[in-house]
Amino acid sequence: MKTINHSLMALLLFFGLFTGQTLLAAEGAPHKVVIQVSTDDPRTQTIALNNAVNLQKALGQANVQIELIAYGPGLGMLTSNSKEGQRITSLAMQDIQFSACGNTMKGIEKKTGKMPALLEGVTVVEAGVLRLMELQERGYAYVRP
Repeated sequence: MKTINHSLMALLLFFGLFTGQTLLAAEGAPHKVVIQVSTDDPRTQTIALNNAVNLQKALGQANVQIELIAYGPGLGMLTSNSKEGQRITSLAMQDIQFSACGNTMKGIEKKTGKMPALLEGVTVVEAGVLRLMELQERGYAYVRP
């Protein structure tokens, strides 16, 4: 009788684990990462881009959602005069989302009299910090190089 109970328990455990794995796979739960860039340091900006590329290589482009949010002094990396401009435009075509802080852009416009020109493929969000918070609440892992 004990053998039957142990066998039955093992069988139920196996099917429970199998079903759980199947449900996870069915959800297609990709990894989700948000990368913050709030500095104008070129080295830090390059590291942020390298982090995004390395994640895609390690996990596969279809298995990870990546959003890089730039605000404050970091916004410059997403503007038309960015030293990383070509790379960012290329990465945007490879499903890496780039978001620019609308508050930072308004501040620049107020100071200089003109809105900064953004690279192709960059979206504007209301506030960079707000977007970071929203994505973390949705389960995104937070990376700040």
